[in-house]
Amino acid sequence: MAVHAETNASAFDTVKLTFAIVILIAGIVGFYYFAAQALLYRVLGILAISGVSLGLIFTTALGGRIFGFITDARLEVRKVIWPSRQETLQSTMIVVALVVLVGVVLWLLDMFLFWGVGVLTGQKV
Repeated sequence: MAVHAETNASAFDTVKLTFAIVILIAGIVGFYYFAAQALLYRVLGILAISGVSLGLIFTTALGGRIFGFITDARLEVRKVIWPSRQETLQSTMIVVALVVLVGVVLWLLDMFLFWGVGVLTGQKV
């Protein structure tokens, strides 16, 4: 009996997801269909329809898993130890200095190779 109830819930979730996608597509089509209306009203309409569609998605099992994932991700972000402003500035300056250093080394290598090719071809003495 439990398998049958789970199948019905899964089928109902599929119907809800399909309906949510249809609502979202209808909102997008309506946004362009009412192009003569003010942009503010069209944006408010698409935001409202997107909210309804997301609300419908979150009532499904898939939506519940997505919501749980988002909640867990926010918890993990809070656990991260972010670098201080000074550490960020120091790291950025090291990266900038190394980029300049590598650029100068590549420029000197290019000049040396250009000079060597000129000597080998007889264009430079």
